[in-house]
Amino acid sequence: MDTQAFSLPSRPLPAIRIRPSRDGDLGAVAAIYGHHVRHGTASFEVEPPGIEEMRRRRADILARNLPYLVAEDDAGEILGYAYAGAYRPRAAYGNTVEDSIYARHDARGRGVGRQLLAELIARCEALGLRQMVAVVGDSANEASVRLHQAFGFTLVGTLHAVGRKHGRWLDSVLLQRPLGQADGTAPAGEG
Repeated sequence: MDTQAFSLPSRPLPAIRIRPSRDGDLGAVAAIYGHHVRHGTASFEVEPPGIEEMRRRRADILARNLPYLVAEDDAGEILGYAYAGAYRPRAAYGNTVEDSIYARHDARGRGVGRQLLAELIARCEALGLRQMVAVVGDSANEASVRLHQAFGFTLVGTLHAVGRKHGRWLDSVLLQRPLGQADGTAPAGEG
């Protein structure tokens, strides 16, 4: 998320609805992500992926039965999106997910990220997942760090200067939040 994501709006906020994404949302999703890739540091990609690549990525998330959500306003405009992806590919990480949240650049201060993250956490807990990790691009992205901390994420570390974009070195900030029963019990189906 952009560091200016929490500026206060000067007019009443429109209603925002969080729902599962649909194929028809991918043009808006690709545009939102493309803006962040080109102009921000939340993503370490340097070239925006095309809509077909975004479609493939979404299909991978959905094939794992993980949530891929969009936020839309009362006019049906997509204001942001979020998803939970596999934290790492190895089987032992199967109960841990990594969240990704992107709000449209002109939707700052509308609570889009807050509502998306709340619903994403709820859906991951309903799936029986146990940990959520946030990998925040750029330690200067204080708004994203604060958002995650407001939802119970704990700062667990910073990887310094692991990326380079827009002519500067970037950190990755790692945050973690327990989900549901966390490590209090074994996952369902495990003996």
